[in-house]
Amino acid sequence: MRLDKYLAGQGFGTRSEVKKLIKSGAVCVNGDTIRDAGSHVGESELKNGLEVLVQGKEVSYRAHRYYMFYKPAGCLTATEDAKEKTVMDYLPFSASEKRKLFPVGRLDFDTEGLLLITDDGETAHRLLSPQKHVDKCYFAVVEGIVTEEDVEKFAGGLELSFRTMPAKLEILETDAEKNESRIEVTIQEGKYHQVKRMFGAVGKKVLYLKRIRMGNLRLDKALKPGEFRELSEDEVNHLTSTFTDASKN
Repeated sequence: MRLDKYLAGQGFGTRSEVKKLIKSGAVCVNGDTIRDAGSHVGESELKNGLEVLVQGKEVSYRAHRYYMFYKPAGCLTATEDAKEKTVMDYLPFSASEKRKLFPVGRLDFDTEGLLLITDDGETAHRLLSPQKHVDKCYFAVVEGIVTEEDVEKFAGGLELSFRTMPAKLEILETDAEKNESRIEVTIQEGKYHQVKRMFGAVGKKVLYLKRIRMGNLRLDKALKPGEFRELSEDEVNHLTSTFTDASKN
């Protein structure tokens, strides 16, 4: 594949940005400075240890791309939409570079927080499968005082249009004056409006919802709404081991 396409796919910017990077002499392949963005690198060579350096830092080859995105409220979890802004609109990649990327699962239009964007369909399927028991943890501000009775109901499963799997509800803080509670809830499904419906089933309303963790992947506190970054190699390894470990439970 072309060198500029490879580096763009590894998260070094748009194709035009990567071309400028290469032209500046910042890229070396096996010790040789490459200034031609059209130079080719073979996938088999990359897998077998072809050394690619960008500004002196080695680029680790990955067959797939993984991005942590802090989804803001007010955008759709979709690849495209004729009317509304989607999460993919925040990624500064070309249309061809975005073509294989997709968000893993969905967050509601008014929900914010951790969203994984990747081109790895197998990992996405396993992370979303209820049979794999992968945790999805949310922080929420709830109208009403959440009680230990609610905690027990969540732990036992709730009757919605389906019976939910046991969920872990943790009360962080309650404010009687405001009639609000701050909580964390961990579920292993991801049905439509599930967290909101679960609180509705115990007579309460979710005012604010933010996903903070998926499996072993936790939302980076350095990210602001609308920002993203590529996952580190360790994060990818932890992410793919999440469903491997969870499936043993």
